[in-house]
Amino acid sequence: MSDATAIADRSAVPEGGSYRFTAEDAFGNETEVILVPCEEDPGVRAWVNNCTHEDQRLDTGRGAAIRDGEIICPRHGSMFDACSGDCDNGEASGTTLPGVDITVEGDAVLLTDEHYDYLHDGGVNDGDDGPGSTSHLSF
Repeated sequence: MSDATAIADRSAVPEGGSYRFTAEDAFGNETEVILVPCEEDPGVRAWVNNCTHEDQRLDTGRGAAIRDGEIICPRHGSMFDACSGDCDNGEASGTTLPGVDITVEGDAVLLTDEHYDYLHDGGVNDGDDGPGSTSHLSF
């Protein structure tokens, strides 16, 4: 799959939030991924943008909630360590977020995971205006 592909500058990953992008696996499935700040080198980690407990995005388009180095699930409040992806509380306790391999070179964050190809910034459906309408009705 992917050779190293530039995703964003490390400075684009907010201290108290996340940077979201969409990648594609070998089967053509689109997956949202978030970059989050981490106190360990290289200063950022990448996780699949989904809680391990239920089908709930951690970043719904406004950045993931991060407090004290933990990503907070907006549905049930489970907290995942931003560096390891581990959860030790709430509904997702005992699980780990699926990681996505990245490398940081200088200020550039690169996607290096052989299972994913970078598609675009933002979420899977960002920029999707929905179905068109041919109706003559107006509201």
